[in-house]
Amino acid sequence: MADAVEGFFKKLAARGHEPVLHLVSGTFRFEIGRRRWLVRVHNGDVRVSREEAAVDCVLVCDESMFAAFLAGEKNAFTASMRGDLLCEGDVGLGMLFQRLFPGPDDKTDGGVPEQVPA
Repeated sequence: MADAVEGFFKKLAARGHEPVLHLVSGTFRFEIGRRRWLVRVHNGDVRVSREEAAVDCVLVCDESMFAAFLAGEKNAFTASMRGDLLCEGDVGLGMLFQRLFPGPDDKTDGGVPEQVPA
């Protein structure tokens, strides 16, 4: 589980650009269990670090919940409504990050959904 979480952020950093976030700009802090990641997005260009900085949105959950997002087993919006995912600051921005998590019908390795055929 911890490896899946760590792997998600490593892969996100390695990709550098996420087309599904091409209209998104902002800073996120993910607090997953006892670990934190800072994610900066500017029109889809993504940088990931472990530094501390002011952010637009903070997303907090435990490792098992985040792993369920990555596996397409749970929906981040639904989890936030149930109190399983805490979103502070710019909630709209936080929910846009859900685009990186697969849905139940498009599970992938790494948490980024495959493109849907036209």
